[in-house]
Amino acid sequence: MSDPSKLDILNNNNNDLSSLTASPIATIWSSISNSSIFKFFKTGFIIGTSCALVALLGVYAFQSNIIYPAGLNGGHGKVDTPDEYDMPYEALDLKTSDGETIKAFSILQDPNDPNYTNKTVLVLCPNAGNMGHFLPVVQYIYESLRYNVFIYSYRGYGHSTGKPSERGLKIDADTVAAYIRSNKQLSNSSIIPYGRSLGGAVAIYITAKYPDLISGLILENTFLNIPGVIPHLFPFLGPFKYLCHQIWNSEHEITNIPSRIPVLFFSGLDDEIVPPSHMKKLYDLSTSTSKQWLDFEGAHHNDTIIQPGYWEAFHKFCLTQVNPVGK
Repeated sequence: MSDPSKLDILNNNNNDLSSLTASPIATIWSSISNSSIFKFFKTGFIIGTSCALVALLGVYAFQSNIIYPAGLNGGHGKVDTPDEYDMPYEALDLKTSDGETIKAFSILQDPNDPNYTNKTVLVLCPNAGNMGHFLPVVQYIYESLRYNVFIYSYRGYGHSTGKPSERGLKIDADTVAAYIRSNKQLSNSSIIPYGRSLGGAVAIYITAKYPDLISGLILENTFLNIPGVIPHLFPFLGPFKYLCHQIWNSEHEITNIPSRIPVLFFSGLDDEIVPPSHMKKLYDLSTSTSKQWLDFEGAHHNDTIIQPGYWEAFHKFCLTQVNPVGK
């Protein structure tokens, strides 16, 4: 038989549980959780969180299309050639180690000319357009400054095959460096990588990895790293910059460039894409014993190149800091 005293205790406990279940707080919460307003906000929160997650996943998945807009400004259309600017050239198809084909133009001076400068500007393009768009500048370097010029389209740009990525563009740069080393006239000349914006990161990579091949370096409006640019361009994505898998850590790479290599820094102080502080930090990090800085008030990301004094400084740097001096 059951002990009556134990039954009484159990009954008393059940009464306590019933009173808890029927407490004012439980009643209010039950009322709120079953209300249409609560269900509305609960549904909204779920939808909002889902949309935010989808957006972040989209940014992660498609960031390469944002960083490398290869088709912008007719990038995949017609690629002008140097002969359209009255320059002799050789069109090259460079095969990369991962099976892509990189299109390049080698525009060489006559090495037997008594005024031959024996200097080559290796042009590293920005992240939009194709190498044909830069040929008016190449023409100036070739005809007015009398330097050899080597220029190429990154993978996925112009008529080069493949899809752009940090890893891929570095393989392209390795391929170009190997070609320059194998070419008698180029390898015997003073190579000066000249990089604007993304091209600056590529130029720093080449110079740091192949310092024995390089005699000078020219940078314009480039960045410390891509995650560091995100809060400047997209403030709302700042907290999620760690999702960026395209890094281009120039902040680290520039410290690997030997101090003997002279470096020229051009900075547009009203740059709306890359914070000018990035260029200044790169300048500060550079160990070059012959580094030069030139900034331009009111200059933006894409018009620094046309500022008064830009090309005079470019030429003076090549004349006085890169051997053979005076040419």
